[in-house]
Amino acid sequence: MTGSGARIEAFLEMMVAERGASDNTLQSYRRDLEDAADTVKGPLHEAATPQLRDYLTSLAARGFAASSQARRLSALRQFFKFLHAEGVRTDDPTGTLDMPRKDRSLPVTLSEDNVGLLLDRAEREVGEAASDDARFDALRMHALIEVLYATGLRVSELVSLPVTVARRDERFFFVKGKGNKERLVPLTAKAQAAMKAWLGARAARPAYAGSRFLFPALSESGHLARQVFARDLKGLAARAGLNAADLSPHVLRHAFASHLLQNGADLRAVQQLLGHADISTTQIYTHVLEKRLIALVNDHHPLAD
Repeated sequence: MTGSGARIEAFLEMMVAERGASDNTLQSYRRDLEDAADTVKGPLHEAATPQLRDYLTSLAARGFAASSQARRLSALRQFFKFLHAEGVRTDDPTGTLDMPRKDRSLPVTLSEDNVGLLLDRAEREVGEAASDDARFDALRMHALIEVLYATGLRVSELVSLPVTVARRDERFFFVKGKGNKERLVPLTAKAQAAMKAWLGARAARPAYAGSRFLFPALSESGHLARQVFARDLKGLAARAGLNAADLSPHVLRHAFASHLLQNGADLRAVQQLLGHADISTTQIYTHVLEKRLIALVNDHHPLAD
């Protein structure tokens, strides 16, 4: 292993031990830092500011979006901060590097009516299933999207939920999110009912009945893969008459947040439910609040037309 490779491994070990970084986070850091190490002349841990600036400039030439460039710079900053703390470096060469400007696009979401179409279709397919296998898949999909829309979970949090969540009769449960931080999320009565129905089908499959995961799979992780859920969700969307290309688990998470705000929820409450560490992340939804405030003034102000 090269000097830079060893430094990167030490950094990743620190991310696990001190920050509880997930596998996905570690893989992302590894890809970004190894790309920088392959591009920068000389060992990455010895790189100077001009070399790192040239590397970031090369990303734009290679067609990376501003958001991807910003992620690479963030990875480099964390890496060199670690090197400084370990005494490997006496300086931080990323300190004067500028974060690439990126447009803050509005999240793609679904209307309440379209979410209703999706949920209704999932429920109907349970009753219309022509075989045990089809009913098993339909019950799982119905439970997945009812829970996702009720809670706004990240897809990685959803597919790895413990089965104990469904075995309780409580309207709230704790979920462990990024950085192993726990937060309280709600469950609707429909989501609870869908989970109970799914538990019955799950219990009838010996290969799955003993799993600690709510949505088990015969895979290395032991639970349903995000990619499988995303693929099946697109299929359900198409059968519901929606544009499958525009639908993903993350879109349903956005719908959860947008619909809460449209119906009077506080931005801080939505931040907590989504598990955002910083309110600035949740502020992508302020356009929803702006529309609501305009409507409020137009409908209730005594001087409004």
